[in-house]
Amino acid sequence: MMSGLSQAGERRMAGPLLIDVITIFPGMLNGFLEESILSRAARKGVVTFRTVNLRDFTNDAHRSTDDRCYGGGPGMVMMPEPIFKAVESVKTAGSRVILMTPQGRPFCQGMAVDLSREKHLIFVCGHYEGVDERVRQYLASDEISIGDYVLTNGVLPAAVVIDAVVRLLDGAIENSEATREESFASGLLEYPQYTRPADFRGMKVPDVLVSGDHAKIAAWRKAQAERRTRERRPDLLNRARG
Repeated sequence: MMSGLSQAGERRMAGPLLIDVITIFPGMLNGFLEESILSRAARKGVVTFRTVNLRDFTNDAHRSTDDRCYGGGPGMVMMPEPIFKAVESVKTAGSRVILMTPQGRPFCQGMAVDLSREKHLIFVCGHYEGVDERVRQYLASDEISIGDYVLTNGVLPAAVVIDAVVRLLDGAIENSEATREESFASGLLEYPQYTRPADFRGMKVPDVLVSGDHAKIAAWRKAQAERRTRERRPDLLNRARG
């Protein structure tokens, strides 16, 4: 069993944030949660990850989680009963149940900050044609989309949200300042970054960054962030002004 990752039945509460992921493909998460910042955060007790196999909450020999859509049409729809049972097996009074769906609110940095303040997040990952509407109506507290496109299942979108949330937790990243001066944290895209050497194949670092004048450096970075945002994401500037 990987560090920081357990099966839901163990009810292990190692850290201040508990994340449950309900899916029929728990293996898709293993490598993702075992690497980099997420793995270190789990080992440090900042977060505990648990995978919940939706097939463990089925009633038939085939462990079916989907069925044909009422009214006809292509594809299969995830049945409500296994999802309700799976969520109820881990849910507490303070849980936030997040349904990953293309129909949800577009995910953004502000939502990541909001979710990072919670104690327990439950991610419901849909598959096939989607999930029974009653899951959205009566079970989910949030519906989140990571973009205007469709993937084969909700595990990858959940992983994206988890990564964005966990890196904001106290202790997840050694230098917490790193999460305060990056794209979207201030409403702007991040300014250009450089490191050694100062001259690489004739491509030089801007003189201001090696000047040692911190006031000029701060002003340059602010101007560059605004310029980059104006060129690449003018919608962000309009949103900030509104």
